[in-house]
Amino acid sequence: MAHAPVTLANARFVLPDGVHDGWLLVEDGRIAALGTGNPLPGPVHDLNGAWVSPGLVDTHVHGGIGHAFTEADPEGAGRIAAFNRSQGVTSMVGGLVAATPEDTLRQVSALAELCESGELAGIYLEGPFIARSKCGAHDPDLLREPDTDEFDRWLKAGRGHVRMITVAPELPGALDLIHAAVSSGVVVAVGHTESCYEQTLAAFDAGATVATHLYNAMRPMNHRDPGPVAAALRDERVTVELIADNVHVHPGAGRLVFSAAGAERVSLVTDAMSATGLGDGQYTLGNLRVRVQGGEARLVENGAIASSTIVLPQAVRNAVTDHGTTLPDAVRSASCVPARSLGIDAGRIEVGAPADLLVFTGDLSVGRVMHRGGWLADGVS
Repeated sequence: MAHAPVTLANARFVLPDGVHDGWLLVEDGRIAALGTGNPLPGPVHDLNGAWVSPGLVDTHVHGGIGHAFTEADPEGAGRIAAFNRSQGVTSMVGGLVAATPEDTLRQVSALAELCESGELAGIYLEGPFIARSKCGAHDPDLLREPDTDEFDRWLKAGRGHVRMITVAPELPGALDLIHAAVSSGVVVAVGHTESCYEQTLAAFDAGATVATHLYNAMRPMNHRDPGPVAAALRDERVTVELIADNVHVHPGAGRLVFSAAGAERVSLVTDAMSATGLGDGQYTLGNLRVRVQGGEARLVENGAIASSTIVLPQAVRNAVTDHGTTLPDAVRSASCVPARSLGIDAGRIEVGAPADLLVFTGDLSVGRVMHRGGWLADGVS
């Protein structure tokens, strides 16, 4: 749908390399110009000094509004994407959890259709090549050792849209799989792992470039056994995911991540499940039962933390109010950093970029959302 050109004026735009006070011209669904002083002739929308960020990019999300990507239902997946867009998350990768080989292929194939239609920016497989002892909310009976033949079947089913996989480096065949994935253009993340410091560095040397939700479902850091947390924080090649819902990670530990890695290597993610956008109650993640109480999701069987129920703008607010970051840094960690880590054309305000924008209110809530050059109304482009 084509939208008339419009200039957004009197705003603070968060760019990849700084803050631009001035105006921005949107034309043909893209950012056509940036400037200061008087805006160009034409329709002008005065934003009264508001902060404007790129549309946010969530690279680790499993569901929302009562639906999950594992359902392999295009309509349900579309509802997840539309709900997130209405909240300012204009690009997202559909996340899958461990499933049988047959179900995984069916899910990947269904999500590939959503990628081809532009609803999703890619597919993310968090399992099944992860450690049983660190399975989190994945069914341990569905986990298996890394298998390059199965990975090749995912690639064919995904038709070029598989963006990222998580692998536990200590598993037999893990390094071979990392090499195969990287050579196929797929980003590899280290996570759900018991790997030691040296094994984790070996995975990064093999080409892994992301740490899956740092701290969670991985060997904890100890001063004589630093493990994957320390390895990821010290390696400049690695982008570290952080679930800033103040449930998965204490704000003090979040501050350490931003301090050690810097905002340019922190990717804020939600790991959100189907309960996101709904109230407390009982839900499912994969084939496991989850109870949500006070917005906190835990497995019914053993009480383990199971995903989050936040949307990415909440992580931005938490990063600013509780994790000690500035708003521009928090925005970058929720937009251009995750987009860059997965090679997605999104998450930045610059000439030629998609006109996906989020206007913040004074309390850092979501004000208005622009998607592909048009303002959203009730979650619809």
